[in-house]
Amino acid sequence: MSFRTVIIEDEEPARLRLTKLLQNYPDKIEIIGFAKNGENGLEKINELSPDLIFLDIQMPGMNGFEMLSKLKRIPLVIFCTAYDEYALQAFETNSIDYLLKPVKEERLEKTISKLDKFAPHFNKAEILDFLEAIEKKEAKPKVTSLSIKTGKKIIFLKLNEILYFKAKDKYVSVFLKNGEEHLSEQSLQQLRAELPENFRRIHRAILLNSDYIKEVHSYFNSRFAFLLEDKNRTKLISGRSYQKEIKDWINA
Repeated sequence: MSFRTVIIEDEEPARLRLTKLLQNYPDKIEIIGFAKNGENGLEKINELSPDLIFLDIQMPGMNGFEMLSKLKRIPLVIFCTAYDEYALQAFETNSIDYLLKPVKEERLEKTISKLDKFAPHFNKAEILDFLEAIEKKEAKPKVTSLSIKTGKKIIFLKLNEILYFKAKDKYVSVFLKNGEEHLSEQSLQQLRAELPENFRRIHRAILLNSDYIKEVHSYFNSRFAFLLEDKNRTKLISGRSYQKEIKDWINA
């Protein structure tokens, strides 16, 4: 059986990687669409009626769990997440599975091999109860410092010294309040999973320490300009898709 598949993932590198890996299974996977966020995912599912979706849990605006709660019919779901607290053995049942990001080829192969055993569709009430239980599960303790490998040594950065992270190609730049810049091999998705709530995603390429926000101004095209409280008076511009999420926590 070939599964008509939609990939719902807000980070382009992760979306491209998963697409490339799935192309190794032409007899099992037929990719019929992509979505960059929960709202777009709802539209694609209602329009295309896929058999299977690969779904990112944490997305701007509407997360994966919220998206599923709005569906009348839930197709097979493979969750994709960088969040270890969601990586529970309970996922590995006959009707649900997960992939930790970055997706490993060996783990994906295991998931693909189980597709035929999955139930045709979820029982919506059961899966929503299950997802609610996961969301309430106590998260792992958050880190207070970040380790960065530089050459042959590892340095530790205190989180209260970090202004923001910015994704660049395969790496993430870490900008400190003293003007220093370091490189991290962790993705923004992985960092967001580990860091406390004051680190906010304002752009698909920017993770901001909200403790250093001095001013927020409306910007054109439904975006915001963030002026930071540092010696360089750093100015960061948000992404359009993060408008609702930013408004929610600014007004909270």
